[in-house]
Amino acid sequence: MRKILVFLMMIFLLISLGNSAVPKRGGTLVFGRGGDSVKLDPINVTDGESLRVTHQIFDTLVKYKPNNTEVVPNLATSWTVSKDGKVWTFRLRKNVKFHDGTDFDAEAVKFNFDRWMDEKNPYHVGGEFEYWGYMFGGFPGVVKSVTVVDKYTIRFTLERPLAPFLSNLAMPCFAIASPTAIKKYGEDFFKNPVGTGAFKFVSWTKGDKIVLEANKNYWDGAPYLDRIIFRSIPDNSARFMELEAGTIDIMDGVNPEDVEKARQNPNLQVILRPSLNVGYLAMNMDKKPFDDVRVRLAINYAINKKTLVEAFFGKGLAMVAKNPIPPSLWGYNDKIEDYPYDPAKAKELLKEAGYPNGFKTTLWAMPVPRPYNPQPRKLAEAVQGYLKAVGIDAEIVTFDWGTYLQKTENGEHDMAFLGWTGDNGDPDNFFYVLLDKDNAVKGSAGNIAFYRSDELHEILVKAQTITDKKERTKLYEKACEIVHRDAPWVIIAHTTPPVVAKKTVHNYIPHPTGSEPLYKVWKE
Repeated sequence: MRKILVFLMMIFLLISLGNSAVPKRGGTLVFGRGGDSVKLDPINVTDGESLRVTHQIFDTLVKYKPNNTEVVPNLATSWTVSKDGKVWTFRLRKNVKFHDGTDFDAEAVKFNFDRWMDEKNPYHVGGEFEYWGYMFGGFPGVVKSVTVVDKYTIRFTLERPLAPFLSNLAMPCFAIASPTAIKKYGEDFFKNPVGTGAFKFVSWTKGDKIVLEANKNYWDGAPYLDRIIFRSIPDNSARFMELEAGTIDIMDGVNPEDVEKARQNPNLQVILRPSLNVGYLAMNMDKKPFDDVRVRLAINYAINKKTLVEAFFGKGLAMVAKNPIPPSLWGYNDKIEDYPYDPAKAKELLKEAGYPNGFKTTLWAMPVPRPYNPQPRKLAEAVQGYLKAVGIDAEIVTFDWGTYLQKTENGEHDMAFLGWTGDNGDPDNFFYVLLDKDNAVKGSAGNIAFYRSDELHEILVKAQTITDKKERTKLYEKACEIVHRDAPWVIIAHTTPPVVAKKTVHNYIPHPTGSEPLYKVWKE
């Protein structure tokens, strides 16, 4: 009898564990987000809402660990680098298939890189390929050649050493797509994405939802979920109400007051994404009067950033920024003293610059919440008030998200709010992309202040080329000083973005870079 009781207790324990701890297969995860994707071709997007989806469909050669930016194998199983840092050789994973049934191999890798880096490549036509320019310095940029050694070995030869090269390859924008699908769909590939990832593309209803289904033959094991639906719900409050009602499972872009409500709700959980971002207001230096540093400094003095962060970012969820990189990154310069809130100083500087009565301008507000700016309209209205107080009459304008990004890259704005979530854990990914003169090119600008400093450029290229971390740290600390002096931005905040999910959602691990694979997520 005792043996039977022990056996029954063991069965009961196993059932209990099965209900609470053992991952379950099946079900659909509905992810509520503030905006739609722009495109689903990873190399041709820069926005987080696109990369959040492509991260599920495609794989990169290497990837980051689940909770940090340490690089580990992915489609490449191992790699070596020459002593001079200019030749990288990767061994590729065998028996991997694209979703269309074609083989992943070295030829597929070369096809993708040739498409990205060669402006004369027939499959480069119609794309922007901004991230390639941002991270590799142009077309072809730092990468001199990509060579197939054998079916499962690929070699990259660089013009010069590039310290963040391996980290760059882990960025989701450099994921490997099916050459067959690219040839089939041409410029419409962004609507018909085909990768090797854990989920396959099913459908996209613009402005509404994107549906993905599990790749049961995924090389790293089938996902737990059957489907993922990414729903676009622009209003933060409406999105939170849907979460409370149970029509979505998880959301980001949470209003500060809703974070507190979620913490009090026994059916919800609040998960904080590690901070690796910056939110800023860029002043377009290609337009008057923002070509005058006195005007840019005046605007910095005119805005009370502490009040803004307290009002619109949530208690304990953000800090006032003074550097273009977050304090979690090496190279952050804590010795810099931020510009204080001083409207009188702002008026004095405007007078010196020839604008004693201020001037009229436009202030571009993002149409969707982002991790670095959860309440963009309210933030813009508050900044508008601060500017008005020193004589600057700023009209708020906005566009849909895709148009907003396109127009700011074209330099059509006067002042525009934007931000950045780091892609690879290297300061280069902030400084070179957002503030170097190489990326102040109209039509594909990452540097939307159109700030062009030869002094900064020299430092950033040197920091890319050397591998000694202490030396690189000193260079980025100096870069912080230069940006502070020249003031192309009002640097507003670094955030720890909250994600709220039902408690029935398990193993969701938000990554510092802003997007994460979801194939290990499961639902009760």
